Amino acid sequence: MIVTTTPSVEGRSIVDYKGVVVGEAILGANVFRDIFAGITDIIGGRSGAYEASLGEARATALGELEDRARALGADAVVGVDLDYEVINNMLMVSASGTAVKLG
Repeated sequence: MIVTTTPSVEGRSIVDYKGVVVGEAILGANVFRDIFAGITDIIGGRSGAYEASLGEARATALGELEDRARALGADAVVGVDLDYEVINNMLMVSASGTAVKLG
């Protein structure tokens, strides 16, 4: 599955648009407590635990996006946008894009 932020895939033509697909991941409030409890791994103002949690949430959101595109018969997702929001002390990572069939 090709996943790209660009509106097209270089060298390939889009032959069918399958629709908008979205994937989300939400980190609960306790993740922040756990992250800050491990503040000792902050080096140079960066927290490895926090970055790892964000990376895991992003991978989950993109994985859901790909699964939903695959279920529509797509072989690529173009125009992908990643969004990070804090809602009621929870971090939400969402990925959205357009599922397409390439020629």
